[in-house]
Amino acid sequence: MTYNEFQQPIGESLPDYKEGQFPKIQRLEGKYCILEHLSAEKHLSDLYYFYGKPYAELKDWTYLSFSPVANKEELLALLMKQEASTDPYYFVIIDKKEGKAIGTFALMRIDPKNRVIEVGTVIFSKALQRTRMATEAQYLLAKYVFETLRYRRYEWKCDALNAPSRYAAQRLGFIYEGTFRQAIVYKGRTRDTAWFSMIDKEWKGNRQAFEQWLSEDNFTIDGFQKHSLSELKRNLS
Repeated sequence: MTYNEFQQPIGESLPDYKEGQFPKIQRLEGKYCILEHLSAEKHLSDLYYFYGKPYAELKDWTYLSFSPVANKEELLALLMKQEASTDPYYFVIIDKKEGKAIGTFALMRIDPKNRVIEVGTVIFSKALQRTRMATEAQYLLAKYVFETLRYRRYEWKCDALNAPSRYAAQRLGFIYEGTFRQAIVYKGRTRDTAWFSMIDKEWKGNRQAFEQWLSEDNFTIDGFQKHSLSELKRNLS
């Protein structure tokens, strides 16, 4: 514990601390997927197959702040805004084998002064959900946050009633911090927001667990995992 001249406990000193930068990466490549900065022109057709109302799984949109689009023209307008945005900064997730965009997410609520950033607006198609690509995409983004941007705190927030999102956050290594009651109004209803975070001191262990889980040695010939990500994290702690 550190104390000041008044014998009051204070936080750890950061003598060489500098402000962070905004995300600006165009491409991050893994073994199974590629993350690219969203391009309205390039990714429009692929994204329409799960953003478009004729194809969207409506239950996947319950806890999102917006709804599936009616047509490609509406999607193009949305994607153009997202492409131009610096906060949130949007990524598409590309299936490396098929070469198609099958998901999106964003880095958002970016606070370079304090080196705090959040992952959000996670929209995964059926082709991406519960796959190695989905976990690798989150690994690649977290690695970028901690090792390239060198941010200190990585956040995940969701509707407190969104059980799958809460489970995903904890599986990926985010720690539950509490619930902000009546924090947001969206889609005409109230939302309590559950807060999760991962900090830089936790990243080394989480990275090891991610890499062990993503290894080919962790999967059977039929593609079933031998060890869960949660199990691997426990073994490293």
